[in-house]
Amino acid sequence: MAEIRCPHCGKVFTVAEADYQAIVNQVRTAEFSQELKEREDALQEKIDAAVEQAVLSSQLAARKDLEEKERTIARLQAELTKEASDRKTAIAELTQKQQEETADIKSRLERAEAEKKLAVTEAVMQKEAETSKTLSEMQSALEKAETEKKLAVSEITREKDAQITELRTQNLAAQEQHALELRQKDELIGYYKDFKAKLSTKAVGESLEVYCHNEFEKVRSMAYPRAYFEKDNVVSKTGSKGDFVFKDYDENGLEFISIMFEMKNELDTTSTKHRNEDFLKELDKDRKEKGCEYAVLVSMLEADSELYNQGIVDVSHRFPKMYVIRPQFFIPLISLLRNSALNSLGYIRELNRVKNQNIDIENFESRLMDFKDKFSRNYRIASERFLDAIDEIDKSIAHLQKIKENLLKSENNLRLANDKADDLTIKKLVANNPTMAEKFAEIGKTPLE
Repeated sequence: MAEIRCPHCGKVFTVAEADYQAIVNQVRTAEFSQELKEREDALQEKIDAAVEQAVLSSQLAARKDLEEKERTIARLQAELTKEASDRKTAIAELTQKQQEETADIKSRLERAEAEKKLAVTEAVMQKEAETSKTLSEMQSALEKAETEKKLAVSEITREKDAQITELRTQNLAAQEQHALELRQKDELIGYYKDFKAKLSTKAVGESLEVYCHNEFEKVRSMAYPRAYFEKDNVVSKTGSKGDFVFKDYDENGLEFISIMFEMKNELDTTSTKHRNEDFLKELDKDRKEKGCEYAVLVSMLEADSELYNQGIVDVSHRFPKMYVIRPQFFIPLISLLRNSALNSLGYIRELNRVKNQNIDIENFESRLMDFKDKFSRNYRIASERFLDAIDEIDKSIAHLQKIKENLLKSENNLRLANDKADDLTIKKLVANNPTMAEKFAEIGKTPLE
């Protein structure tokens, strides 16, 4: 038996052991249910508060981050648009300026080319006319001099014959003296013939070269102070060379005349006789390879030819600017050609000036093309980098867009989580939980909705 005191009146009751145990169990069950109910309410409030706080924090952070990203995207798009507009404007202005400069340069080059061609044509025509006139005058003067020379020789011969006849008629002693002098001259001629026969062919040719060199040296200091007259020791690509090269310069060092000389001589006893014609082609080739204006053959060949014995022979009909002369006309021909070149020195200077201008124009064109190539290269590199920057910006925009989509998806997931939290009930929690369902059944209560 068990005693139970009433908490209100203090009366003591005696209760059987089985009834006492049932009352105790009932009290415990009511206390447990009450405590469980309180704990469930507190847990539900905590869950609701935590979910609501998490949702609010996530939404606030997402909105703040999204607003910041959208502001960044807007700023980048504005900067990109402005920069692209500025670049397009600068490129358009630069392209227009370059086209205008190119057109202006082409126009100036065309005018300069036309003026250069006109000046060269006029100078060449005038020089050719003056040269032709000078050569004609020279030819006439030489022909006149040759005629006067023949008349003088004829006159001297007649006078000499008259003197000899007079001497022969004077006395026998004078005739014997004259015969003695003739014998001495014959002996001297024989001596020189024997001396010439002993000379080699090379020595004969070199003797003519020595003669011409000595003749020029006699007048160099007075007539040709700035001239160049030396042996041609530079062998051309074809293996040939001339004998002498003559060049003369003005006070500024400008070359205004150049002559290639070839000397030819041979022994009287040589079996195979050469002709002047045999050496003209080779001489013309040497003149061209050495860049000389005139070519002159100083020849002792064809000694009996009246053509070559009459004076300066112009063979320009065979080879341009070529003459054949005897040694005695060596210095006179140099003087004539030099004086003719001096008359056209002004035109040569003008041609040289035009040539230098042409070189300057070519250098200008070369530098312009170099500038255009380098500018095109720099423009191409800048354009490629500009496009790369645009691609990177596009990638950044795409990345930011992806982040925005992820944030939107995160917000959607938070909304779904909130909906699931709102939909959470005790009944759903114990639906598949037999233990908790049994506990609720024991206390005789239905799980909360």
